[in-house]
Amino acid sequence: MIDRASTVEVLRAGGLVAAEEEADDLIAAARSDADLAAMVARRLAGEPTAWITGRAAFWGMEVGVDAGVYVPRWKSEALAAHALAHLPARGTAVDLCTGSGAIAAFLAHRRPDSRVIGTDVDEAAVRCAERNGVEAYAGDLLDPLPSAVRGSVDVVVAVPPYVPDGMLRFLPPDVTAREPPHALRGGDDGLAVVRRIVASSAGWLRAGGSLGVEVGVDQIRPLERLFVQHDFRLHTVIEDGDGDPVGVCGSTPA
Repeated sequence: MIDRASTVEVLRAGGLVAAEEEADDLIAAARSDADLAAMVARRLAGEPTAWITGRAAFWGMEVGVDAGVYVPRWKSEALAAHALAHLPARGTAVDLCTGSGAIAAFLAHRRPDSRVIGTDVDEAAVRCAERNGVEAYAGDLLDPLPSAVRGSVDVVVAVPPYVPDGMLRFLPPDVTAREPPHALRGGDDGLAVVRRIVASSAGWLRAGGSLGVEVGVDQIRPLERLFVQHDFRLHTVIEDGDGDPVGVCGSTPA
């Protein structure tokens, strides 16, 4: 019989901080004691729980996550909420670096009459996003978007790679060893991809359209300066549920 207490104990002994939550996720996905034991072993070996169970929670939704695809983080829920606030009925949203399509799926669920498009350089991520019901395209940032939406997009949102290359060694080993490098590496200062997003989004947004980008707390001020340099009007610094800054939202001139 599956024993939650012993599962929690084993996970905690393996150094996992959120042992209770991870035990519940693994137990819910396990079909038998042997299946659970195999899942626990994979987790202790550093495999993300979402890859093991094939799913992750995001804004109360269950999002499918294939092995090898970037796992959506809780902190990105704040960015998704800001994107939703700026997406009107029958609007158009673009989710860059969509990964599993978590943000795009959330927006499509909450604005079912809107068009929500995701893009990612990783074809495996695009396939995963499509299985989550997202209209997704493989390619570099805005390049694969249908030309018909140019100049009419209401919201562009992105969780790009923003970890400075020199800081990768400080991430948990299971992150750097398992998750796709292209979803993490942000160049010398972490903003290499971010700069390209800010520079290229205005041409796709409608007048007054919104751009929201997630970055690290030390990158908030540089990101604000990038927005201003590219003629975006700053809306707000986006904060997660703990009050920590996680990104910036702004708009093109109306």
